[in-house]
Amino acid sequence: MSDNNHTNDNAPFQPAAKPRRFIAGAVCPRCAAMDRIVVNADGESRECIDCGFSDARPTAGPEAVPTRVTRPAARRVETAAEPVRLLDPNNPKG
Repeated sequence: MSDNNHTNDNAPFQPAAKPRRFIAGAVCPRCAAMDRIVVNADGESRECIDCGFSDARPTAGPEAVPTRVTRPAARRVETAAEPVRLLDPNNPKG
């Protein structure tokens, strides 16, 4: 009699699949399919399950857009604090 609960010792070892998750609303850059992009659990790569497109996460982030707030000269000037007087429009004496 044979027992069906035994594994085949001649079968090659297959590692468990890495956990992946779908990114809601993501559109594939190659085939434009929506909601077909998955990322690996480590978040280092993405892949389209329709067309096979894949790429790695960029190593460098986007550069900050220079604004008046991010310029070094804007941070050197400090405006002096001034008291503020609140007026009640229903009180004529202020």
